[in-house]
Amino acid sequence: MSALPPCPLCQSEFTYEDGALLICPECAHEWSRDAAPETAGDEIGRVWRDAHGVELKDGDTVTLIKDLRLKGSSTTLKVGTKAKGIRLVEGDHDIDCKIDGIGALSLKSEFVKKA
Repeated sequence: MSALPPCPLCQSEFTYEDGALLICPECAHEWSRDAAPETAGDEIGRVWRDAHGVELKDGDTVTLIKDLRLKGSSTTLKVGTKAKGIRLVEGDHDIDCKIDGIGALSLKSEFVKKA
């Protein structure tokens, strides 16, 4: 059995083959065994996606797809509430935005869709 190379981005040793591609289960990077070696400096930026898989960008307008209760408040954000001019950030709550009547808050991209 031949040894598979580590992931060129995160250096994980747990890569596996899927057809002609090598896949890293830790960072989800896919590459061809024949491709030129990549380094961590060549890392492709993170891609944020909404609940339907549409790519999000800074400045987009998103709509909530689920009622969300705000922690520490009796306020509930209803389905269809819009957040304009979002900013994408690293972390668990990956969208910073302002909602009219509420103010600044952070949302998870899995609870929004691009408007």
